[in-house]
Amino acid sequence: MNRRTLLLTACAAVIARPVYAAPCGFEICRSDAEWRERLTEEEYMVLREEATERPYTSALNEETRPGTYHCRGCDLPVYDAAAKYDSETGWPSFFESIPDAVRTKEDRNFIFQVRTEVHCRRCGGHFGHVFDDGPAPTGKRHCLNGLSLAFSPAA
Repeated sequence: MNRRTLLLTACAAVIARPVYAAPCGFEICRSDAEWRERLTEEEYMVLREEATERPYTSALNEETRPGTYHCRGCDLPVYDAAAKYDSETGWPSFFESIPDAVRTKEDRNFIFQVRTEVHCRRCGGHFGHVFDDGPAPTGKRHCLNGLSLAFSPAA
């Protein structure tokens, strides 16, 4: 088989093969361009690239009204204000999420340390991390990026 035949055969195989979009694994799937269009650069870095905002920079640290915190990526209600507390870490913190609102996964980005990441169950947006040093009744501290959340006060 000469090179030309091999090249033409390979090109024909690629063209003839059906192209399927890879499923994202979440209810809400958007392209990178769509996410960038919906979010600010800082929100995109946190929600889609799993970055962390600087401590003590979120306006949500001082939020104390009753209400609900929603995923900034898809507006899913994820945390009730009644579960919020001041962890003195510089990030909004909660002792529990709304049932079936979040998912977790291992984060091994630090050498010799395994952390637990918390994400929106509907769009996969990155919220922050969960630690085992929170208050009763759960003993958990959901230490979250304010950029990943939107607050809706109770009516």
